[in-house]
Amino acid sequence: MNIKENIRIAIFSIRTNLMRSLLTMLGIIIGVASVIAIVTVGNGGRDYIVGMIREMGSSAITIAVDATTATNSDYITDNDIEAIKSLETVDYVSPVVMSMGSISTDKQTGIGLVMGGNEELRYVMGGECVYGRYFTEAEAQAGKAVCIIDSSSALQFFDEKNCVGKYINYTVGDVNTSIKIIGVTDMASTFGSDSEEMMESMQAMGGASISGGMILVPLKFATNVMGMSDRYDTVYIIASDENELDTAGNAALNRIRARHNNYDKDCYILNNMATYIDLLDTVINVFTIFIAAVSAISLVVGGIGVMNIMLVSITERTREIGIRKALGAKTSNILFQFLTESVILCAIGGLIGLLLGVAGAALISTIMKIPLYVKFSTVALAIGFSSFIGIVFGVYPARKAAKMPPIEALRRD
Repeated sequence: MNIKENIRIAIFSIRTNLMRSLLTMLGIIIGVASVIAIVTVGNGGRDYIVGMIREMGSSAITIAVDATTATNSDYITDNDIEAIKSLETVDYVSPVVMSMGSISTDKQTGIGLVMGGNEELRYVMGGECVYGRYFTEAEAQAGKAVCIIDSSSALQFFDEKNCVGKYINYTVGDVNTSIKIIGVTDMASTFGSDSEEMMESMQAMGGASISGGMILVPLKFATNVMGMSDRYDTVYIIASDENELDTAGNAALNRIRARHNNYDKDCYILNNMATYIDLLDTVINVFTIFIAAVSAISLVVGGIGVMNIMLVSITERTREIGIRKALGAKTSNILFQFLTESVILCAIGGLIGLLLGVAGAALISTIMKIPLYVKFSTVALAIGFSSFIGIVFGVYPARKAAKMPPIEALRRD
């Protein structure tokens, strides 16, 4: 008996007992569908999150002063910044200072995070202004009372995104300052949330009473308002080549150490964005594989169901087996006949599960607003594994049928 004949008999048997066959496939269908959906959504979510971080600046490096081991002379100065700028591996560099206080307008009051930097802070933040502009080098050096606000904060405090030219009051300690808004960035969308939706969510949770926002201001203005010195504990660097982050970071760190003559002290912490991207990528992959592996347990359950039904089928077709053997069918012919039926049963279940899994992944991707990314390797693995289940759990029933003595088979009803 050739392969085509085995396939024809297997399909005939499945169609004859269609409902029983569908119920047998159910475990395979659920297993394959869940694995396909989880892996597909996981891949799409990973690419979306990692891509989002890369857009924020995959070539970003930070050097922070370790306050537990550093002395005042170890902190970063303006001259250090200029020295780092002169490195060929560095495109942009800005010290960053931050402060928490209160920000308010005629319409709203809330918690404010102020981030101060030089004119190159715009490249560190990785987002252009959708309205207005960033502060210039002259404004940064003069310490002008100007700021950039994110679109989500603009909606909260002014009920509109375009609030260029308006003023916002910032209070820290006993100091109250009026700051002119010269630009609005769409930072909220950079983090994957639409500003209007974020605003509605905050209001639905009572967020109007605990509103918060972030504003970017010139470094000199920030240090004057906060009463800080011209020494900084954090500097952000954008490397000229994202493939040379370690080189750029180490060069900048060595430049600072040479200027402060503190090679013998471990008082600086060097980090780069690529490290976090790789770590995040690995974590998401491991989590996706783990969940997919748990879901794949249903494939084993489905395989047991296939074995059970194949044993029932053999019992029902005992006389057929006896007749085939009496007519000269070899043991191998009977073995491959029932093994083919088992594999086809699982393969059909795998195909149905694939279609349901892709459809489920597409629905979830639409709801979560992440890209749908179906890998060929995922599809091949799911179909291949379901067929493998058919072979593994079909071998025992097929061998049992193949080894059945023809005389004993013909005696049975």
